Amino acid sequence: MNKFDIYVDSAANLTDEMVASTGINVIPFICTVNGEEMPVWESGTPFAAMAKKFYGEMLAGADMKTSLIGEARFAEAVTPSLQAGKDVLIITMAEGISGTHAQAVAAKLSLEKEFPKNKIIVCDSANASLGEGLLAVSVAKLRDMGESVDACAKWFEQNKYKMNSYVTVQDLKYLKKGGRISTALAVAGTILNIKPILRADGGSPAKLTFWAKERGRKKAFDTILKQFDELCEQPENQTVAITHCDCEEEAQKLAELVKEHGARDVVIEYYDLCTGAHVGPGTIALFFMGKDRRPQALPKLQKRGKAATQKV
Repeated sequence: MNKFDIYVDSAANLTDEMVASTGINVIPFICTVNGEEMPVWESGTPFAAMAKKFYGEMLAGADMKTSLIGEARFAEAVTPSLQAGKDVLIITMAEGISGTHAQAVAAKLSLEKEFPKNKIIVCDSANASLGEGLLAVSVAKLRDMGESVDACAKWFEQNKYKMNSYVTVQDLKYLKKGGRISTALAVAGTILNIKPILRADGGSPAKLTFWAKERGRKKAFDTILKQFDELCEQPENQTVAITHCDCEEEAQKLAELVKEHGARDVVIEYYDLCTGAHVGPGTIALFFMGKDRRPQALPKLQKRGKAATQKV
């Protein structure tokens, strides 16, 4: 059986320990900070230090822009694995959030002509941040148990909509800046202390949509915890993840609450910088495996939900 290599875009938000223990290869997005390009992930560089600096600059008013990972960069990244005779599985952020998935598919089609004996599979995670990352880690564990690239890709497609992702935003100005909400809504929401809750929806392609709104952080957390109680399956037997845009103390509080609701293993990490640039400092997200998002999405919620993230 041909052992295969796994690649993710850096939106997968893998912790340094996850990268080290699984051997997953990370292809970084590029952000432009005040006109200067920088990778949002670097091998050998502690991610927490990079993220803290990034969100500090963002809070201070730095101009942040993001761009997708192009076909050429995907091809360059995975070619060494193909040259070594290995198959390749590429996992990307949700197609409905970023055009990066389409670029990965284009690279696959090009590389298949050059390496006709290798299998190259591209999977749309239908998620972002550690919603994507936890799925990638599960695939790595299956690979290390001896499963083939085809079997792992099949598992991934069968389970990706079972990864539930909920995000609450602290400051509406970042959504306003990106054109995701109007100025009037941002001003009114700030005055009323409105905290929107976004989620990865059950669409095809999946998008990050506005799902609910609450007055105050505590109520937002309470609402997310209710979803955790309703949707999470066997919380004691899985890794639950929390990511944050430099608000670690609140992330710790949410982790304690999630543990009170049945979780045992909770990972906390800074939010991926590419997607974090669109929601801003103070954002917190929760990721867990549970009920499939597609059949449980009520028509009323689907109708009122609006895409919250433009493609990067």
